[in-house]
Amino acid sequence: PTRIYVKPLIAAIREPGGVKALAHITGGGLVDNVPRALPGHLAARIDLGLIDVPPVFRWLAENGPLEEAEMLRTFNCGVGMVVIAAADKADALATALSDGGETVFRLGTIEDRDGAPVVFDGKLDFGTA
Repeated sequence: PTRIYVKPLIAAIREPGGVKALAHITGGGLVDNVPRALPGHLAARIDLGLIDVPPVFRWLAENGPLEEAEMLRTFNCGVGMVVIAAADKADALATALSDGGETVFRLGTIEDRDGAPVVFDGKLDFGTA
């Protein structure tokens, strides 16, 4: 089922100058949805090792079977919303979202684009069977 993020995001957006962009991670996964939130000269560098991947995605990867690249292009892999924030406001935004009941973790950084709009470091940890 689709999660509705409106209430916790309203509190985060009220932090002046903090939220720069939002990406709802739906069909297209992190590969397609994050670039839509960025201007063309910027890229997201995402550390896949920071994602707490729910067990259902391990099941999908194993039983598809699906390669990691396909998982990242098709599913959210446990990341429902990406909040792109000013670095100096990230802690306050994380607190506002946590106070709103959301699980918050940093995924990476935004940098000048030199190639792909999303660069993945590391590997998804699907856990062990």
